[in-house]
Amino acid sequence: MELINDLKWRYATKKFSNKSVSEEDLQTLIEAINLSASSIGMQTYRLFVIENQALKKQLGIGSFNSQIADSSHLFVFAAFDVIREETIENYIQLLANERGIPVTDLVDLKTKVCDFLLARNDQENFNWSSKQAYIGLGTGLIAAANLKIDAAPLEGFDPEKFDKLLGLREKNLKSVVLLAVGYRDEEMDLLASQKKVRISTQEFATRIR
Repeated sequence: MELINDLKWRYATKKFSNKSVSEEDLQTLIEAINLSASSIGMQTYRLFVIENQALKKQLGIGSFNSQIADSSHLFVFAAFDVIREETIENYIQLLANERGIPVTDLVDLKTKVCDFLLARNDQENFNWSSKQAYIGLGTGLIAAANLKIDAAPLEGFDPEKFDKLLGLREKNLKSVVLLAVGYRDEEMDLLASQKKVRISTQEFATRIR
């Protein structure tokens, strides 16, 4: 029930106060997103956490989302632009190291992953990686609610500007979605006191027995 209450409490915050997220809570959010579900476990996206106020302000210019500049921290989810065999090899090596097994035991897995990913073009793999990033975004929203940290998922931004200012192109990454976090401004955010509106679970979900 505590989880449901957390989710009822959260909303897409429109106005943030000047209160900052603590380092401890920030690390918890990052770890939660890192532990998020990911297809094949490959995590083909990266997270950039921006606290620098001048940079947030620069990134927010031209966007209708004031939360970019006003947030305590801005999380930028960036998906892999391309996936090469080296990407897969690095993952297989990490898997072997973390589980204490020889790489040779993972040959069949590597072959299956290569067959799955390398047969597709870069745009298809970027789309796939972007979906993984959105799963991480969802985990971040739930984790923030659990910590009573306000958050707003954002798509209204210029990805090319973000990629340039954050040096993502050189890292073979493209920004796909943002998560602004902080604490709601109770007086300035009109939605802060409003009841969350959702259709009933009976209308939303069809159970097939």
